[in-house]
Amino acid sequence: MWLLDQWAERHIVDAMRKGELNNLPGSGEPLALDDDSHVPIELRAGYRLLKNSGCLPPELEQRKEAIELLDILKGIRREDPRYQEVSKRLTLLEVKLRQAGLSTDFLHGAYADKLTHKISEE
Repeated sequence: MWLLDQWAERHIVDAMRKGELNNLPGSGEPLALDDDSHVPIELRAGYRLLKNSGCLPPELEQRKEAIELLDILKGIRREDPRYQEVSKRLTLLEVKLRQAGLSTDFLHGAYADKLTHKISEE
């Protein structure tokens, strides 16, 4: 064991003897660990940092934006000049998501409607 490990262990044991670690918040409850097994090892620390700071990974930001664009498209007519611009942006995001290896099925069908409704509630 390294010197620093021994020092830390000694302080933990001393605190336990004094009862300083009794009745801590969350005591006796299971740890809530995030499943980041789908994230490549070299990106896990960065993604965890983004999550803890309240930011989303780029792929999830793109998914969120794609759903918002889909919602805009549903609210405007094809003749509207914005329709082509929004449609192109949505197509570009869909291509980017597919290139990143993510499914874009959430943009098509009933699942997209449920997901859009869920996001609009938040």
